[in-house]
Amino acid sequence: MIMVSPTGARLTKGDHPMVPLTIPEIVATTRACAASGADALHLHVRDAQGTHSLDVALYAEALEALDAALPGFPVQITTESAGRYTPAEQLDLLTRLAPKWASISVREVTADPTLAREVYATCARNGTRVQHIVYDARDAQKLTDLIANGTLPPAPEVILVLGSYAEQRPGQPQELPALVATLPEGARWMLCAFGHTEHTCLRAAARLGGDLRVGFENSITRADGAPWPSVEASVAAICAELEQAA
Repeated sequence: MIMVSPTGARLTKGDHPMVPLTIPEIVATTRACAASGADALHLHVRDAQGTHSLDVALYAEALEALDAALPGFPVQITTESAGRYTPAEQLDLLTRLAPKWASISVREVTADPTLAREVYATCARNGTRVQHIVYDARDAQKLTDLIANGTLPPAPEVILVLGSYAEQRPGQPQELPALVATLPEGARWMLCAFGHTEHTCLRAAARLGGDLRVGFENSITRADGAPWPSVEASVAAICAELEQAA
């Protein structure tokens, strides 16, 4: 699977003029990315000021517009706090929106263990598919513990993260095998990687049997530091790279 994440929580038009922020822009970009080879969308929404939002009404509007434009195209919402939202607010989003698919940071949600159980129980009750965000071996251990104590079922769906946006640290592909080795048994995993090494890391993940997430949330530049002209250009490039390597 190749998932595209075109928006993220932090980029602005000042970072790249083709970052899609409004719902019509997100819909148009998703359509272009699907035509370029993307299999699914990781969705962030922004408010009228262009700020990262977990607003239920905004998400509902975006999901409706996406379904009208690309019927049946898989969409995963983010519950990312981005330093703005608490686990209680993340739970409120999941409860009221009841999305088909959501990404949840193990690190963020386990900051309140009692609330974490409620978050995961809500997702199970609503039939929300969960992709668990794992940044390091400690997050992987927390995920293993949640399975062991019965909070989560076995064989979780995971997205691994290489590098860091906050520290401006690009992902390093050589770190990937050790991180994969920390995952619970039977986990299905995907990779996203920050920085100009994004595609190098994604190719390494493909060789190890992982799914991939690509897009401006993680990198707006090619390996040589030149900016991608658009999100769909990055999607098309990774698809071509994988086909060439096959």
